[in-house]
Amino acid sequence: MGDTRISDIVIAGGGTAGWMAAAALSRFLEDGYRITLIESEAIGTVGVGEATIPQIHLFNSWLGLDEAEFLRETKASFKLGIEFVGWHRPDASYMHAFGFVGRAFGMAPFRHGWARADAAGNGRPYGAYSFNEVAARAGRFAKGDGRPGAIPDLAYAYHFDAGLYAAYLRRYAEARGVTRVEGKIDTVERDPASGDVTALMLDGARRIDGQLFIDCSGFRGLLIGEALGTPYLDWTNYLPCDRALAVPCARTDAFRPYTQAIARPAGWQWRIPLQHRTGNGHVYCSAFMNEDDAAELLVANLEGEAMDAPRPLKFTTGRRARAWDHNVVAMGLAAGFMEPLESTSIHLIQAGIARLLAYFPRRRIEPVDRDQFNRLTVFEWERIRDFLVAHYKYNERVGEPFWDQCRAMPVPDSLTEKVELFRSGGRIHREHEELFTEEGWAQLFIGQGVTAHDWHPIADMIADDELTGFLDTLSHAYERKAASLPTHAESVARLAGVREWA
Repeated sequence: MGDTRISDIVIAGGGTAGWMAAAALSRFLEDGYRITLIESEAIGTVGVGEATIPQIHLFNSWLGLDEAEFLRETKASFKLGIEFVGWHRPDASYMHAFGFVGRAFGMAPFRHGWARADAAGNGRPYGAYSFNEVAARAGRFAKGDGRPGAIPDLAYAYHFDAGLYAAYLRRYAEARGVTRVEGKIDTVERDPASGDVTALMLDGARRIDGQLFIDCSGFRGLLIGEALGTPYLDWTNYLPCDRALAVPCARTDAFRPYTQAIARPAGWQWRIPLQHRTGNGHVYCSAFMNEDDAAELLVANLEGEAMDAPRPLKFTTGRRARAWDHNVVAMGLAAGFMEPLESTSIHLIQAGIARLLAYFPRRRIEPVDRDQFNRLTVFEWERIRDFLVAHYKYNERVGEPFWDQCRAMPVPDSLTEKVELFRSGGRIHREHEELFTEEGWAQLFIGQGVTAHDWHPIADMIADDELTGFLDTLSHAYERKAASLPTHAESVARLAGVREWA
């Protein structure tokens, strides 16, 4: 009996999604598998995703990447969280910091004891009890040594140049046997009986056969959308921004170990500090602002000299009804788009690759496996969507038409239930393996002014003076420890093995 494994894998498109898929598949599918990646130098990539979340460590560790080399090759910096400026009110800011906040009160999470102290007018802002936030705002960073102690290690992710990351992974994948083919895909051939994709025709002449196809062709969705006609579900009723402008600027002394998301009249602006530059962008809603005004606002709020003209991007927030349809698996923008408000774009590629490997077919694609892949994908996308929607919905920027509309919009029932549970008693339920933790939801709710009307009764078991003393001790310990750490720039230079830049 011959080998009937699905062994010919074709990746349509390069960029971050394509080369992440190629690198991971070449790492885990070695003997007997042929992986071909098709891309054209004439077709640009979007490349706005330069900030990540801590799960990126898992992906890099799968590949066995050396962190120092990775930092050098991608011009990366460290990220302790995301600061949201002006989202609740124009004069307010808060941080969604990685890692834990405070310490639990027995079976009750820290936020319940903090809520009791806050109601009495004691204590400090919630972020004062996050070591990540305290260190981030002080501009400090250091890797922990993993030893148990009173102060937790900093949880971190990275900012990096997505184009350099794709190039780095390309070298990795090609060294492991991935074949790159230069060319434009003209025609997608399908089996008339099954509807499966059988081959891709390039430049009207070359034919690339395959058994499993991964669509990394960006917004166009050449295979999943144009060839298979898989519907795209539009989420602009929840996330109304539909335009973005991106521009790099010269790096400044404000080398923050965190991303900034700054609310603007019709959307928001990102700032992402890298070793060699700062990435900037303006995400906005075209119904409330035109491109010229959006570009002018972006350029006026750069912290360094612009290195190029703002590059425009049009998008429709949403997802494919099925990320895996027939024998095509969509990754990256071909699978859908959610604005990079919480730096989830690269994570969604990583999660899609992990699911594909978990359900990778041996000989034929079983519908039950494909259906489970799609169910898990939908769950993850919808829960991330809810988290993003909450930033817009729960604002107090009264009198600004865009923000007034966001505050009035209906939201998914799954988000409403989460908000009601929190408001009733500060409770947060993390369902199954949804991405964002209880600490993340708590920082979001508290930062956006979603108030819990009560706290867990366990938090009443500690005396007032003991509670105040505990909170003071904790926040002061975090401040002292953060002050003892090297600066972000010093840590990047040392850990990347490069000279510190001016």
